[in-house]
Amino acid sequence: MPDQTGLSAEATILAFDFGLARIGVAIGNLLTRTARPLRIVSWKTNTAKWTEINKVFEEWQPQAAVVGIPCHKDGNSTSVTPTCRRFANQLRGRFNIPVFEVDEQYSSVEAQSRHLGEKNIDDEAACVILERWLSSYGVNHEDNRW
Repeated sequence: MPDQTGLSAEATILAFDFGLARIGVAIGNLLTRTARPLRIVSWKTNTAKWTEINKVFEEWQPQAAVVGIPCHKDGNSTSVTPTCRRFANQLRGRFNIPVFEVDEQYSSVEAQSRHLGEKNIDDEAACVILERWLSSYGVNHEDNRW
């Protein structure tokens, strides 16, 4: 049965750590409230980016998505914040699912601490973002920002 957000109790959720060269992708589930890194989408063109993201959506059929939004410590936007918000809006429009925005502050630092020495940790950063969202899911939020 769907909750107030329209998600079923066992919904599959995709999370994205958006970057200008790579996008980390993680997958999780509301029933278990667990997440795991899924893949890194490397892209040089907009077409290549959406081709790979479409494949992920086709394979996993998520009910919702979570996008990490970078903010400064004081909550103000960074230079990349508008680009990440645009990406979240594009996901909403292309896939017609709820897309939740999560403050991604220090997600890469946390991901790096889990995998010392690895260079490309974008999928692990997406996992951190999704874990944060899953841990707060169900708390009353006025909008889609967590």
